[in-house]
Amino acid sequence: MEEIRHMDLESEDLVAYRVEQLKELFPEIATEGDGSIDFEKLRLILGDEVDEGDERYAFTWPGKADAIRQAQTVSTATLRPCPEKSVNWDTTQNLYIEGDNLEVLKLLQRGYHGKVKLIYIDPPYNTGHDFVYRDSFGDSIENYREQAGLSGQSNADTSGRYHSNWCSMMYPRLKLARELLSDDGAIFISIDDNEMKNLMELCDEVFGDSNFKSCIAWQKRYTRSNNTVDFTTMVEHVLVYAKSSSFVVNLLPRTADSDEGYTNPDNDPRGPWITSSYVNPARREDRPNLVYKIPAPDGRIVGHPTNAWKYSQEECEKHIAEGRLWWGLDGKALYPRKKNYLSEARGITPVNLWKQEYAGNTDMGGKEAKDLLGGKYFDFPKPTLLMRRVLEHASDCGSIVMDFFSGSASMADAVMQENALDGGNRHFIMIQLPEKTLDGSEAFKAGYSNLCDIGEERIRRAGKKIAEEIEESNRQLKIGEEPKKVPDIGFRVLKLDDSGIAKPEPGQLMLDRVKPERTDEDIVFEMMLKWGIELTYPIEKTEIGGYPCYSVAGDALICCMQKGLTVGAIQAIADRLPSRVLMLDSILDDTLKLNAVQIFKHAEEKHQVTIDLRTV
Repeated sequence: MEEIRHMDLESEDLVAYRVEQLKELFPEIATEGDGSIDFEKLRLILGDEVDEGDERYAFTWPGKADAIRQAQTVSTATLRPCPEKSVNWDTTQNLYIEGDNLEVLKLLQRGYHGKVKLIYIDPPYNTGHDFVYRDSFGDSIENYREQAGLSGQSNADTSGRYHSNWCSMMYPRLKLARELLSDDGAIFISIDDNEMKNLMELCDEVFGDSNFKSCIAWQKRYTRSNNTVDFTTMVEHVLVYAKSSSFVVNLLPRTADSDEGYTNPDNDPRGPWITSSYVNPARREDRPNLVYKIPAPDGRIVGHPTNAWKYSQEECEKHIAEGRLWWGLDGKALYPRKKNYLSEARGITPVNLWKQEYAGNTDMGGKEAKDLLGGKYFDFPKPTLLMRRVLEHASDCGSIVMDFFSGSASMADAVMQENALDGGNRHFIMIQLPEKTLDGSEAFKAGYSNLCDIGEERIRRAGKKIAEEIEESNRQLKIGEEPKKVPDIGFRVLKLDDSGIAKPEPGQLMLDRVKPERTDEDIVFEMMLKWGIELTYPIEKTEIGGYPCYSVAGDALICCMQKGLTVGAIQAIADRLPSRVLMLDSILDDTLKLNAVQIFKHAEEKHQVTIDLRTV
């Protein structure tokens, strides 16, 4: 450690990240000097894998180049904490983020890259009336504030770029979402007929057509409408794409009730079973090694006159010893059958038709949101039953689940419900643009100024309902029954804003770069974000060596932001061997800087650790 480095205040540069990955795979392609990529050499290395033809299939639209650049540009914004809007701030592992999801997805790349197991989104369907995000290469935060001030903005189908605008909106968000997914993760996307074809083209390009898993037909309604001109739309689509071949869909558990045929007529202690034939379709002369005699319970010695058995004689003897051969209740069946136990059965493969009995419908989604909130504040919110089916097929008990068009927050509600059911510890990250409610709307009259206010209140009430139901059931426990735990029903609210660190003009000397309206907590969260530390980690205001500072996640990061820092305090901080240390430039003089460098360098050498010391 020779000097204190300045903090990088930009989000992860994914282009630079990919370039470094290429250099690791093919170090010979790095040019001497600036280290840029020699693409001609890369083409030579790849040989026949490079397509040099003039004609190839491609999906394109006006504005695609800009959409690609949108996914590549970095963000200098931040997320500011809102403890006053949060629930269980100090202990929760859930996040609700108010902001433009394009900027937020960029900001989350450092801390959550490759960590999200499941993403579900219900994006605007582009019907000509719903809100379509308008992205800008200029001041992203000013653009966001402008977007948040709009309500019900349309993408009129009279526009010459009706579908192109929608594709340009979706492409960078899907690209960034893929980066957040774990290798065994998947994305589920609800969509109607308007953009179904284009969405599949986009996903094929972003995720690869080999990672397409299913196009689920969800039965969203149960009655036909006589108001339609052509066909009544009874289903919506849920597209499923995996991040890679590592994704394995969760099979459904089998139960005796749900699977016809599993019974236990002989009270077998191993539980319900079904049988399968012991007779091989192959003839005796074709499989002579599978031709032998089997003793029956009534004393007969049975062989099949024309066919072989399915199993070897050694396996058969094992089946007899385990009591797996079934000869009927009276033991006189002509040929044996093999018992297959429910407890050993493979799970049920999911299907691509989700009926309303299994996955709910739009009426159910509207009713449960209205019952929770006391009013109809959302149009056609998704039912939690649909969300729970998504969770059931693509998450495990410790998954991070994200929805970056969170709307009515049905997914957050479903995550808490699923955790309550199976004792899991799934965490959610909800992202929503704080779009204003319409003047005169039921939501506006009820005091909700934007969609985030409604979504957050829905999570609060849903969590309270789950806690009350568990506490009530725990008061009625049977003897020996363990009480159920209340799952994590809290969430930290964070708001998108511009950086709390001012950028000096060229030639300007700025002693204190922290903006005057920002709190210490604002800066701590910005440092967590830019350093790639998960935003739910615990933050402790403490004293080290008599100096007040902040410790994040047990000294994963220590932030020094108050004047009065001494050499003794720096030594005390170094003695704790933190992973990262931030010191504001405004609290350091040249002597303290030199001492800090030497103190942390000595600690690194003595304990063989790395301490990342930076200033801002």
